[in-house]
Parts: sequence; C-alpha cells; structure tokens
Amino acid sequence: MLAPIAWRTPPRHYGPWEQVVSLLTEGLVARGVDVALFATADSVTAAHLTAVCPSGYEEDRTIDAKVWEALHIAEVFERATEFDLIHNHFDFLPLVFSRLVRTPVVTTIHGFSSPRILPVYRKYNGHVHYVAISEADRSPELTYLGTIHHGIDLRAFTFCDRPEDYLLFLGRIHPDKGAKEAIEIARAAGRRLVMAGIVQDQDYFQREIAPAVDGDAVQYLGSVGPEARDRLLGHSCALLHPITFAEPFGLSVVEAMACGTPTIAFAKGSMTEIVRDGETGFLVPDINAAVDAINRMGAVSRRRCRQEAERRFSSERMVDDYLRLYTRVLECRES
Repeated sequence: MLAPIAWRTPPRHYGPWEQVVSLLTEGLVARGVDVALFATADSVTAAHLTAVCPSGYEEDRTIDAKVWEALHIAEVFERATEFDLIHNHFDFLPLVFSRLVRTPVVTTIHGFSSPRILPVYRKYNGHVHYVAISEADRSPELTYLGTIHHGIDLRAFTFCDRPEDYLLFLGRIHPDKGAKEAIEIARAAGRRLVMAGIVQDQDYFQREIAPAVDGDAVQYLGSVGPEARDRLLGHSCALLHPITFAEPFGLSVVEAMACGTPTIAFAKGSMTEIVRDGETGFLVPDINAAVDAINRMGAVSRRRCRQEAERRFSSERMVDDYLRLYTRVLECRES
C-alpha cells in the first residue's frame, strides 16, 4: 500500500488521501490480508510499516518533498517482487515505474490536480489498473477497472439529533472549496458560520476570509483534529459546501452525513452522487438557492442522513469493494 507522504498516515488533522489509505489498510489487516504500508515513519498501523521519510513534508518544512517522494516511491518498486500487488495512492508519479516490474499496480485516482498530469495517465492506460473515486471524476480518455466511493470509520462520528443553530464550513481555505461563498450564504441567511480547515491559499484567506472573521457572526478555528471535527459536524445544523470546481468526492460531506447533518452543496462534480437532494441535503445552483435551502432544512431527517452513511459509505463497504477488485486483478494476471 503506497501512501502519500505529505502527512502522517492516518493524519493528525488534515490529509484526506492518507485517511483513506489508513482505513483501507487497517480494514484489510483486520480481514487477515498481509499488507505492507509504505508511509511516513511516524505513521500508525497494524500493517508492516516501511518508511524512508521521517514525517510528512507538510508537517516538517525542512523535508524536501521531491527528494523524499523519489526515495519513497523507489523503495516500493525496488521491493516489488515481494508483493502480489501494489496499490498506489500517490497520484501519477509511481506510474512511470510500473513497466519496470511484473507486479500488477492498482492506482486509485484521488482526483486530477490539473489536466497537465493526464499525459502520464494516458501513457499507462491499460497497463495500470485505474480506480475512480466517483463516476463524476472519470476521465473519458482513460479506462477504469471500477469506481469505488470512499468509506469512513462510522465509529468516529457521533449521531446528533439536537443540533445547534450554526452553519459549518469544513474544508481547505481555497477558492475551489467556496469559503467566500459560504460566508455570503451565512450572511444572507442571518446565520452564524463556523469555519475550519487548513489555509491553502494565504492571499485568498487574507483578502476574502480574514476581514469577515469577527469571532461572532463568522468564527475561524483553523485545522481541527478528529474529536473537534466530530463535534463541529454533529452540532451544526447544516454543512455548507459551495464548491466552485468539480469535487472528486468530498469526505466532509459523508462525515457530516454520518453525524446526521445535511449538506447544502453546489451541484458540481460528485455531489450529485453523494447527496440525495431533499433527503440528505440540498443540491443548489447558486448562493440565493443555498439561502432558500437553509430555510428548508427542517424537511431533512437527520436519522435518514445517518442511515444513508451507514448503508453507502462505511469503511467496511470500501474494503469489500477493494477486495473484490484485487481478486479480479490477480485472477486476470494468472489467466
């Protein structure tokens, strides 16, 4: 299992790819699968941890990302003969090693950071087994072995049927995630807004977010860990997800669902797959429609949100899906 090394696996606060890798790895080990996890040295796992990088380069800025990413990926492929299968969660770079080994490589594509990375995926299309994380995130130029939605540890999210009267924005402070739009929605609805997440675009934060943060109508908490995340999600009356890009998946939306909290999301990317409009939240086209949806939140059953998360987005379901996919890959190799 090849994890990214931007953050620890599992992450202390932020690191969605690392979080998925951790849940999948621990779930496989619990099923009796022998897994070697290639991650940072401070990672926590029941698998066989292999590490060359001491910690995540986003957590320790003295670590040169390019140098340690190269060493990290090389370690996996130099040991390829030890494994039946390599599962890559490291984006496109490991693909360039895939024809140098006989071990099959599965790559979960956690979204496309830019169209400029597509040439690598195109070159190894048909050789590497691609997995999409949503139907919306599939590229028409690529061939996929399947689509597997992320799962979450439902035990980490507490169902709450008596929320407080605040709206929540939980995500990267970046134009893609619609932090500015969330403030506009809350202001127009006359509701308090709590915001949490890493600042990924400092100029955007200073220009669009910081002037609105007054600790009262708009509160910014920074990046939060698992316990605070659970509490914020469960006690909010709704999660605002006014994305301005085609969201590949949206873990925070599923986590909110597990707490019983509906989501008001712009209908872009995977949101039409994740959110059941009118049942687990509302899919809206713009800020005015989002404000209107806030006034209709009472029509959404918080118990239904939790049940939907249990039915569709458990980590156990994700592990089942990947085990079936691994079997297909290995059977194809033997035939």
